[in-house]
Amino acid sequence: MNDKVENKADELKGRAKEAVGNATDNEQWQAEGKAEQGTSHLKQAAEKVKDAFKSTKD
Repeated sequence: MNDKVENKADELKGRAKEAVGNATDNEQWQAEGKAEQGTSHLKQAAEKVKDAFKSTKD
């Protein structure tokens, strides 16, 4: 459960960074924000797969 919260927090942090980059025309922050969101989405997908295997084991 803790990993899910951390992954969601990372996603929100990435969205915020991208929004600040958009507001300030800072392309580096825009790119970093998108990258952080992408990484977070991959981690969330891995958690879902892990949960699916746990539920089939039980």
